[in-house]
Amino acid sequence: MATPDEERRWIDQARRGDLAAFDRLVRLHERTVHGTAWRLTGNADDASDIAQDAFVRAWNNLRHFRGEAKFSTWLHRIVTNAFLDDRKRRRARPVRSLDDAVDPEGSMEAQVPDPAPGPEALAEGVERHALLESAIRSLPEGQRVLMVLFHQQGLAYDEIAEATGLPMGTVKSRLNRARLALRDRLGPVAELFGVDDRPTHEPPGESDP
Repeated sequence: MATPDEERRWIDQARRGDLAAFDRLVRLHERTVHGTAWRLTGNADDASDIAQDAFVRAWNNLRHFRGEAKFSTWLHRIVTNAFLDDRKRRRARPVRSLDDAVDPEGSMEAQVPDPAPGPEALAEGVERHALLESAIRSLPEGQRVLMVLFHQQGLAYDEIAEATGLPMGTVKSRLNRARLALRDRLGPVAELFGVDDRPTHEPPGESDP
């Protein structure tokens, strides 16, 4: 753990080229970065690659960090971009996968196979946590990112807006769509996870068209 003053000092030192200071920042945030990457990819090897790429990007772009947002929020944005760029590269390869069903822009309307568990799977005692994470990973990429940042990383709406570069109203409206999609995927067990179709309040004029 580090105090906010220590973190700011390490950031200032790292921006001046101090690798030891940046290594302290990596150790401070690596668990969160790896956790976000794993929840987005669902694969330990892919998550490790995404996290490594994210830290390389953070080092290369540290001079652009002005401290207007929290450093952790800035890192979330880098991890998100690293994940989406990786998925675009994978779609460029002639290999069929679940990601082939998602359009290149991570469209909210992209269609994916319904992975909702049947009665047999539920009867076998599938872990609720694993079930929820599997359903979230089945969402289109854009929705998946928002659900991970909001529900699993606990970011506030303004932090998600900063991390994704989206307007606040767009974040809220897309989260509403993601909740509806997740409810459809979880089917009859959605209520067990507190997933409902009650919309998030959106500021007038800021929602998606």
